[in-house]
Amino acid sequence: MQVVKPGHVFDRDREWDALVRFATSDSPDVRLGIVSGRRRMGKTFLLDAVAEAVGGFYYAATDGTQATALADFGAALAQQADGGRYAFADWDEALRQVSRLSRGLVVLDEFPYLARSAPGLPAVLQRALGPRGYLRAGTTRLLLCGSAMSVMGGLLTGSAPLRGRASLELVVQPFGYQEAARFWGADDARLAVLVHSIVGGTPAYRREFVAGDVPSSLSDFDAWVQRAVLSRQVPLFREARYLLAEEGDIRDTAIYHGVLAAIADGNHTRGGIAGYVGRKATDIGHVLTVLEDSQLIARETDPFRKGRSFYRIREPLIVFYEAVMRREWSRLERGDQAAVWRSSRATFLAKVVGPHFEGLCRDWATSATAAGALGGTAAEAGATVVADPARRAQIEVDVAMLAADEPGSQRRILSLGEAKWGKTLGVRHLQRLRRARDLLSVRGYDTSATVLACYSGTGFDADLRAAAHGDRQIALIGLGDLYQ
Repeated sequence: MQVVKPGHVFDRDREWDALVRFATSDSPDVRLGIVSGRRRMGKTFLLDAVAEAVGGFYYAATDGTQATALADFGAALAQQADGGRYAFADWDEALRQVSRLSRGLVVLDEFPYLARSAPGLPAVLQRALGPRGYLRAGTTRLLLCGSAMSVMGGLLTGSAPLRGRASLELVVQPFGYQEAARFWGADDARLAVLVHSIVGGTPAYRREFVAGDVPSSLSDFDAWVQRAVLSRQVPLFREARYLLAEEGDIRDTAIYHGVLAAIADGNHTRGGIAGYVGRKATDIGHVLTVLEDSQLIARETDPFRKGRSFYRIREPLIVFYEAVMRREWSRLERGDQAAVWRSSRATFLAKVVGPHFEGLCRDWATSATAAGALGGTAAEAGATVVADPARRAQIEVDVAMLAADEPGSQRRILSLGEAKWGKTLGVRHLQRLRRARDLLSVRGYDTSATVLACYSGTGFDADLRAAAHGDRQIALIGLGDLYQ
């Protein structure tokens, strides 16, 4: 069955195809799907469009008691059935009626609200989806959707009632940085990086939160930050605070903000984060786990040291808030955003844009476009630190790419890269990469074809360009390359 994606749904081709395949499947084993993703990702927008396209039933729950939820659900179902009134005593009765009326897709959006008011609902669904259950007898395809990542993630894990029942598990992610540039209409690559370093790839931030206000050009960026991000009259102003408050597993937000502030300030290891907040490393384990389960931070493994992990904030707006807004909150509340931005712009470039640019370079290095320039597709990619004992130094490598491990062979390093947003790269940066390559070769890695990559948001000096000319093992990657 061909179901055309409507023009008002931007991108999301893969998600659309997966949802349509689920909704239109004629397999008797396709009955339950789970859709999750943090708030503002456009899940509701997408699911409502799919339900309308296939003639399905869409219901968005609200926070309330089981009685109010059943009443609202009954009213919505009656409206879908062209009138009448349904009063349900419990969810088993409600779902039985759905199975009788439905001839296709049923979407229960904001499912965590329903599960909170009726903790036994997953068990009811388990029985209904069982071999003799009423949701197995008809053609109903049930999609459960929610933004509380800890709740949605727990539906299919361990001994959860619905484990093994779902044939679709879809996580709606932010737009990639290239898609986000198109979404925001940022044709200039430098402007695209600056905008993405604040709002990332979250669709709602353009549509609802700033009402379509986008920087018209690079010269308009500073004014846009002041009017659309730092202005207390704009919803985006308080959004970073609400992202924490909306997570059900987070109670005392102070320690969570402290951990996020530590990471935003450049402390990426557990020990560094603990030292910043004045706690022992063992004391912040639960906080890190909750933030990771909520998809607010990510734990990345050093590709050369499996026991070493780095923590990074996944939501750019939180980095911007912790680095720029939090310390200036009183002045911003008074409406003095112009003065705040003047005094904070240098911090923004160093603490926000610089690290964000490194992350974009790592994203690009794992893309199909980069495979030709960097010697192949990486099985692992990340940042690392190479110890140089002879010089008593540490060499930071921002973009390290390793090929797949082949038994009996040395592990191949595809590329080692350095990324700088605000510096023109020169030969000394290349020499540092060469030193890191030689040290890793001594440690037993195959570096015979390793590409040394220099990533810059500013450019490369003449000597570096001359060194790279005609050398296939030196790659110079500028902003234009990232956005090809």
